Amino acid sequence: MYKVTLIAGDGIGKEVMEGAKIVLDKLDLNLSISEKHAGNDCFKKTGTTLPSETLNSAKSSDAVLFGATTSTPNENSPIITLRKELETYGNLRPIKSFKGVKCIYDNLDFLIVRENTEGLYSQQETISKDKSEAEALRIITKKASEKISELAFKQCIKHNYKKITCAHKSNVLKKTDGIFKESFYKIAQEYPNIKTNDYYIDATAMYLITKPQEFDVIVTSNLYGDILSDEGAGLVGGLGFAPSANIGDEHGLFEPVHGSAPDIAGKNMSNPTAMLLSLSMMLDYLNEIDLSINLEKAIEKTLKEKKVLTPDLGGVNTTIEMAKAIANIL
Repeated sequence: MYKVTLIAGDGIGKEVMEGAKIVLDKLDLNLSISEKHAGNDCFKKTGTTLPSETLNSAKSSDAVLFGATTSTPNENSPIITLRKELETYGNLRPIKSFKGVKCIYDNLDFLIVRENTEGLYSQQETISKDKSEAEALRIITKKASEKISELAFKQCIKHNYKKITCAHKSNVLKKTDGIFKESFYKIAQEYPNIKTNDYYIDATAMYLITKPQEFDVIVTSNLYGDILSDEGAGLVGGLGFAPSANIGDEHGLFEPVHGSAPDIAGKNMSNPTAMLLSLSMMLDYLNEIDLSINLEKAIEKTLKEKKVLTPDLGGVNTTIEMAKAIANIL
């Protein structure tokens, strides 16, 4: 039996999570599911964005599926806190084109591997007494850089990719990004059959637009990876098609890249694809490979047939109707 914690969060997080639950009900899996709270709505009720009950459930689970949360002023992001507490050092963000979806490029299939624990997202900031000057500390270590590079090479082998690109800015950030680049090439020596190269982060951003087919796997640091993955999502139809996995040595945390979208929250019109692709990644993590593949095929078929789609895809259906259509194919 797998123990899974579901954290819907706020806004459309609640709606896409309902879609995920419909699909989970169709899967032939022995699951123990715990539904827990986090985010802005949770803060209003409990005074915290991430209750200890939620965190403890996540820590004791085989996997966590997360929806979306609205930013709360002066409060830590629950998803960032979860990543830290679960020690999920690697963030996997696949960029893939689906037939039937209007894309800038319709032939893409690559993976961004983002370091998840360091860099500017460590949130170590200070501000002067008069609030006229602020500083953010950016920490890059050999240990974390080597670990994320190792994960990238393993993902390359698992998914039959042939090449890894390291994205950095070591010409300007000579010490921090210097460590990241050096660590990448140190690990690369252990994988001589995989092609490697590196680009400065600004060049990488340009090449994602001009020649994205060149990429198989991109490995990079925290902030760079966040920016590149949103850019990549724009190539294949937007954040509605952007799933992600946060991977550690003991835990897996899965979430769509999109936010809580308060402008459409409650209207049951959000695209559930990113959430269901994140669920597919969770199944892959749990070694339920066939179920993972079948779910992605069901999503592909639904998008290609264009019979049951949400408004952003040119359809007239609700989030739940689209999720049910995918579940019924399963």
